[in-house]
Amino acid sequence: MFSKRVAQVAAVLSAVALAAACSSDDGAAPAPTETTKETTVPISAVTTAVVDAGAEPRSRITFAPPAGVSQQVVMTSRSDIHQQIGDQPQQDLSTPELTMPLTAVAAAPTPAVSVDLTLGAMQSPDRRLQDALASSEGSKAGLTVQPNGAISALRITPDPGSTDIARSAIEQAFFQAVYRGVAFPDAEIGVGAVWTMEQQVMSGMVLRQVTTATLRERAGDRLTVDVAIRQAPEAQVWDLPGDSGTLNIDTFVMAGTGTLVVDLGASLPVDGSVTVSGEQTYSDPNSTTRLRQATTNTVRWSGQ
Repeated sequence: MFSKRVAQVAAVLSAVALAAACSSDDGAAPAPTETTKETTVPISAVTTAVVDAGAEPRSRITFAPPAGVSQQVVMTSRSDIHQQIGDQPQQDLSTPELTMPLTAVAAAPTPAVSVDLTLGAMQSPDRRLQDALASSEGSKAGLTVQPNGAISALRITPDPGSTDIARSAIEQAFFQAVYRGVAFPDAEIGVGAVWTMEQQVMSGMVLRQVTTATLRERAGDRLTVDVAIRQAPEAQVWDLPGDSGTLNIDTFVMAGTGTLVVDLGASLPVDGSVTVSGEQTYSDPNSTTRLRQATTNTVRWSGQ
């Protein structure tokens, strides 16, 4: 029966939309979980293809952050998600905005670069999340970054006193950010170059993400890149987790744009933002009930 699966479906859809279960009520934050276990999330490989090599002069672009030198940057993320099941009232499952000051330190390349991140004093306009964030200051994270800028792994090590609500918000903010980066092609390009980046996004269902990037300008090692993103499911039937059955994917629209400023001597973007939004409709093949969802996800970067 579709209604019996609603809770499971809603939970997975929230993960797909990168929305944390962070309500804005005044309830007390959950008790902290005493653990420092590192979580490593592999990120699917990125395939690049040059559409237009751009103007001369051209060169192959590679990242080379100096080992042991720290970078200060602020990452802000927000996910808005509104969901309606059949004729039931619409639900707001949005994630409150989360602002994270980050200190990034790169190791020597091997040739991939391991980047260690330390989280500073985080902020959120949501009071419940804000109260929970204090115990997560000083938490660690990390990235494995390929020479072309592609991120191949995400590591998160929460502070022992971190609460579940804070840890979930932090993990989802990072998960959103790693799929909104820039990977440069293995070819010489110049200003005006256009290339595509294609990869799978594993988030409840398998999505195929294609990003079209344009090198708008370059000043030394500082590059401004415009991006246009579109996502589509790889199948039209969604196999729910836990052998809970299937849903038909009736419509799926997810696309967005943005601009990122990167420094080839820095581990993280130094400026810019990317917003992706869309609507999805799912139906139970054994009933007429439909689940509708509208989402908007935004990641912003600013240097300190």
